[in-house]
Amino acid sequence: MHARKPLVVGNWKMNGLKASASEFGRMVEGYGAGLRHRVQLVVCPPVTLLSTFAVIALGSRVGIGAQDCHPGTHGAHTGDISAEMIADTGAAFVIVGHSERRIAHRESDADARGKVKAVHHAGLIAILCVGETAEERKAGLALQVIDGQLEGSLPEGLTGDDLVVAYEPVWAIGTGVTPSLSDIAEMHAHIRLRLVERFGEEGGRIHILYGGSVKPSNASDILAISDVNGALVGGASLKAADFLGIASAYV
Repeated sequence: MHARKPLVVGNWKMNGLKASASEFGRMVEGYGAGLRHRVQLVVCPPVTLLSTFAVIALGSRVGIGAQDCHPGTHGAHTGDISAEMIADTGAAFVIVGHSERRIAHRESDADARGKVKAVHHAGLIAILCVGETAEERKAGLALQVIDGQLEGSLPEGLTGDDLVVAYEPVWAIGTGVTPSLSDIAEMHAHIRLRLVERFGEEGGRIHILYGGSVKPSNASDILAISDVNGALVGGASLKAADFLGIASAYV
């Protein structure tokens, strides 16, 4: 049984300017004792806001994360940012292998694997995203696709202290369409099985998050599913009321 507090992560994607600090401040203010004892909150803003948000979050136990990193530690990589640089801002998490990176930037499982290694090397926690497209699900290949992504994207030696896996069906991200509860349960049980096969006892400690059109109205049902240890939230994480509403499903 998963013994850790559930994890609710907000992925702001390419949204947010300096003025957004006030909205994040409302999230921090709303993260009272009732929530802190039951759920861990993490917000992943654009890299331009990492340091600002880290300062606002000091003492609140709200975690800060980045949305991507380069697999290298430094060098001639114009426009990129290393996991060490992310750590230097005060952030503790990095999203890796999100479908929007895999599709728009043609990132492979090998690319994701290199980034997970970099995140681990920097002492941060990797949030590895996996998920199938609508075409792959219709063809009955969903489980095989996830198996391939897990096998190809995860290096050896990871533990529940440095890895989180987020299942995001690509066809549900930002569409308002959510898989059935039984579909989510089947996939999360399958991912748990694969993690235990790969990492032994540690595989049982790794958080598995669900992502894909999570909102306050459906959070309670989704987050009550076995082996759903939290959520990776997109658009609904931009507003304090919505994000805290999702986290409040654990109260």
